[in-house]
Amino acid sequence: MGELDGRTALVTGASRGIGRAVALRLAAEGALVAVHYGGNEAAAAATVGRIVEAGGRAFTVRALFGGSGAVDRLFEGLGAGLKEHRADGLDILVNNAGIHSATSIGQLTEEEFTRVLAINVSTPVFVVQRALPLLRDGGRIVNMGSAATRIANPQQIGYTVSKAALAALGPSLANELGQRGITVNTVEPGVVLTDMIGAYADVPEAVAALESITALGRMGLPEDVADVVGFLAGPRGRWITGQTIDVSGGTYLGPPTAG
Repeated sequence: MGELDGRTALVTGASRGIGRAVALRLAAEGALVAVHYGGNEAAAAATVGRIVEAGGRAFTVRALFGGSGAVDRLFEGLGAGLKEHRADGLDILVNNAGIHSATSIGQLTEEEFTRVLAINVSTPVFVVQRALPLLRDGGRIVNMGSAATRIANPQQIGYTVSKAALAALGPSLANELGQRGITVNTVEPGVVLTDMIGAYADVPEAVAALESITALGRMGLPEDVADVVGFLAGPRGRWITGQTIDVSGGTYLGPPTAG
């Protein structure tokens, strides 16, 4: 028996990276997982395949965020998938989908900034809005923030602003939805070994530099973050709400100490 037997979960951006690890984690605990993806159908199908091979249940839902009608399409697909699996309602929502922006203030365009805010802030807001009629009392909402919000990186202006806004959303939602027993928390990963790191993962000097800024001395893995999301989504996370939880391995705590 898993902690999430009989529960349903929607994980956005679940075809790869942290989202995939979260989907696998929730499914391993017994949840029926809706694996959202934007464009990479094969990767999303691979996520579902891994879940099914392990004895779990999952289905894909496509919606390309950032455009008109994307949230509507997400919930149309979710409804169809739940019906196919003879399920209804939603217990867990993980707003993981997002895009990165590595641009300084001098180079940032209005178009890029608007797109980052649309996908990283507006989309989660309206996904929550649409999910509320489906979300059962006692449900869980987990938003994926970033430790970048407390690091002064001039090359991440748009991204940092978007993730700070998402973190600010959490307490307000938690206060409003607490009467229904719904918890809302934000998880903030640091440097995680996903394809967002890109070519840096193949450069030893870059890897060493990234590892040196964490107290635990390594880059995070998607599973490190997924385990925290799984805890918050399960019964043991019932008394935690309105919180921003750093899951960065101690990024930028200070200069390393001699051991």
